[in-house]
Amino acid sequence: MRRLFGPEAEADPMALYEKLRAEHGPVAPVLLPGDVRVWLVLGHRENLEVARTPSLFSRDSRHWHAMREGRIGPDHPLAPLTTWQPLCVFADGMEHRRLRQALTESLSRFESRGIRRYVIRFTHQLIDGFQDTGQADLVGQFADQLPLRVITQLFGMEEEYGPRLVEAAKDMIKGTETAVASNDFITETLQRLVEHKRASPGHDVASKLLEHPARLTDDEVREHLRVTLVSANEPTVNLIANTLRMLLTDRRFRATLAGGHTTLPDALEQVLWDEPPMTTNIGRWATGDTQLAGQQIKAGDMLVLGLAAGNADPAVRPNRSVPLHGNRSHLAFSAGPHECPGRDLGRAIADTGIDTLLSRLPDLRLAVAEQDLQWDTALMSRRLVSLPTSFTPPRRVGRPKAGENGSATRQPLPPPVSQPHQEATQQGWPSVAPGAAAEPGPSGKPARAARWAAALRRVRSGR
Repeated sequence: MRRLFGPEAEADPMALYEKLRAEHGPVAPVLLPGDVRVWLVLGHRENLEVARTPSLFSRDSRHWHAMREGRIGPDHPLAPLTTWQPLCVFADGMEHRRLRQALTESLSRFESRGIRRYVIRFTHQLIDGFQDTGQADLVGQFADQLPLRVITQLFGMEEEYGPRLVEAAKDMIKGTETAVASNDFITETLQRLVEHKRASPGHDVASKLLEHPARLTDDEVREHLRVTLVSANEPTVNLIANTLRMLLTDRRFRATLAGGHTTLPDALEQVLWDEPPMTTNIGRWATGDTQLAGQQIKAGDMLVLGLAAGNADPAVRPNRSVPLHGNRSHLAFSAGPHECPGRDLGRAIADTGIDTLLSRLPDLRLAVAEQDLQWDTALMSRRLVSLPTSFTPPRRVGRPKAGENGSATRQPLPPPVSQPHQEATQQGWPSVAPGAAAEPGPSGKPARAARWAAALRRVRSGR
C-alpha cells in the first residue's frame, strides 16, 4: 500500500494520485502517518457523493474504529485533526445546523466591503515594508502575512498574535511531531480571547459568536474560532501564492488577464481548479458497511477527500489544458453541508490583496528561474516555499515609510474611497485608461479591469 506521507508523496503528490487512480480506480486504500489504513477518494463524482451524504459518511470521528480501539491517542500526529470536538466540523444533522448557522451568521455580520478595506490597508502596510528594496519574497513577506492580519482583526485580537499563530497553524496541518503542541498554543490563545470578549464584547467575530441566539458555550466559541482561523488562513496563503506564481510564470494565464479575456475572480477559480490550496481533506467516517466505486467500505473506516485528485479527474477534465473560466464546480473548498466556511473570506482576501499588490508594483517579475522554485508538501497541502521577485521601487507620493506612524493595530478603518482610480493616479499606480468609464458604485469592475490590463501589459513587456 502507498503512503500519503514520506518521500513519494512529498516529491510529487499529483503523480502519486494518478498512480493510485491507475491501480485502484476512483477510491484507493492508502496509509496515513503511523501507517493507519484509510481510503483516499480520487474521483470527482465520488468526492461529491461522500461530501454530500453525511448519513453514510459522517464527520463525527467517534465512528472511527482506530480511535475507538485506542490506536489514535492524544499524542498521535493525526489527533489534532481527528479528535472529536464540540464544533460544526465534527457534527451532523440538527447539531451541525445549529453550530454552522452561528458561525456563518457571525461571519456575515462583516460585509465584504469592510473586509476588503482591511485587506487594502494591510496590503499597503506590507508593501511599504519592502518596496524600497526593489525585491521581495511574495510568500514570506506577503502571502504568509496578509490573511492572518485580516483574520486577527476580525476576531478582535491584537496583531502581535499573528506571527506565532501563522507558524502554529502551518505546523498543525502538516501532521508533524509538534502538531499537538501547536494545536495547544492555538487553543490556549483563543481561550484567552474568548474570556476577554465575554467580559468586554466588541464588534468582532468572537463577540458575535458569544452573543448568537444559538447560545454557544465558551468551548464551542473557542473551537469555532480555531476552525475558522485554520480554514481561512492556510488555504488563502496558498491561493495567493499559487495565483502570483502562475501570473509570473504562465504566459497564457497572464495574457488572458492582460487582454481582458478574464477577470481576476475568474482567474482565481482557475487556480482553485489547477492548484487547490488544500490537496486533501481529513476526514469522513463510514456509519455502516457500504460500497463506493466498487470498494467495500466497512463501518468505522476513514475516508480522505482527494480535492486535488478530484479536480484532475479525467472523467470531468479530459483535457486539463482547456481553461475553465468562471466554473466553480471544483472541489477546492470541498462540498456539501461541510463546505469550507471560510471560502468567501479567503476569496475576498486573495482577490483584493493581489489586485492592490499589482497596482502598487505593476512590473513584478520572477527573480529566479521557474525550475528553482521549491515546494513544501504536507499531508493536506502543497505549499510554495518562496517566490522571489524583483521590481522597480516606486516613487513615494504622500505615503509614509513603514513604521513612521506605528502599528496599524486597532486603528480605525480608512474611509471608503469613492473613486479608487483617482487615488491610484495620485499614488503613481496604473490608472484608468483614457476614455474608460468611471468606476460605478462599490464594485468598481470597469476601473479595476482597466488597471489590471495596464499592470499586466507592463508585466508581460518586462517594464
